[in-house]
Amino acid sequence: MTTTQFPSAAGRTAVAAALAEDASGNDITTAWSVPEDLAATAEVRTRQRGIAAGLPAVAEVFAQVDPEVEIEASVADGARLTDGDVLLRLSGPARSLITGERTALNFLQRLCGIATLTDRYVQAVSATKTRILDTRKTAPGLRALDKYAVSVGGGRNHRLDLAEMVLLKENHIAAAGGVTAAIEAVRRGMARSGQTVEVDVEVQTVAEAAEALDAGARWIMLDNMPLADIEQVVKIRAGRADAPRILLEASGTVRLDSVRAIAETGVDLISVGALTHSAPALDLTMLLTTGPAPCPT
Repeated sequence: MTTTQFPSAAGRTAVAAALAEDASGNDITTAWSVPEDLAATAEVRTRQRGIAAGLPAVAEVFAQVDPEVEIEASVADGARLTDGDVLLRLSGPARSLITGERTALNFLQRLCGIATLTDRYVQAVSATKTRILDTRKTAPGLRALDKYAVSVGGGRNHRLDLAEMVLLKENHIAAAGGVTAAIEAVRRGMARSGQTVEVDVEVQTVAEAAEALDAGARWIMLDNMPLADIEQVVKIRAGRADAPRILLEASGTVRLDSVRAIAETGVDLISVGALTHSAPALDLTMLLTTGPAPCPT
């Protein structure tokens, strides 16, 4: 499943937890230093190039902090940003703007950073047939938002959770007694449950990949394989009558400087954990731009 729309329910839950963590209802610094009746406006700007993602999260932050805050978006999620671009303009009680600032920026910087890094990987494999996937290596409690940001950056989502599809990893295979045994066990489990889901099988060697193919696997993850081995598996698939129905996915320590070469082997998918576990936050700032002025009564 690819999350192409902002996950509003997950956003509300994540924002509520973040505001509670920040004790936003008891911001003593702001309460003691900022006049209660002061109105202000603010702008959120970027200090570097990137991809906008997570603007609805900012709206959710201020909706929970103070519904009187008004927000005007200057760009939409997915927009390409240059240094100095304005993403949002806000107006309302100064106290509310300041109290919500850090939480809003935390969400926006993280999601813009994920979208920006994803875009770099997507651009690196342009003009190939390969698509970039994320993983479950997301921040606890933020998975839906992290995966949304990946989709904004042009990537695709792998499984959202453990119930969405089968992914036979090396520990499952070891516990089941081998690649073929694990695949057969999953088929029996699906039959008992009455469910039909995608099955992705992780392998580490060409021999394991060939075994998975002979066992009828239709989605095979080539984990940490050298390029030569990946190319060999691609050739094995090409020689099979069912080749058009088989997906090959590469994974494992994929970097920006290596992803193009992996794509050029002919794999269909490359999963990249770094998209969500190592994306640097986009450098954003929010500054009050006007005030003081009394709040309307």
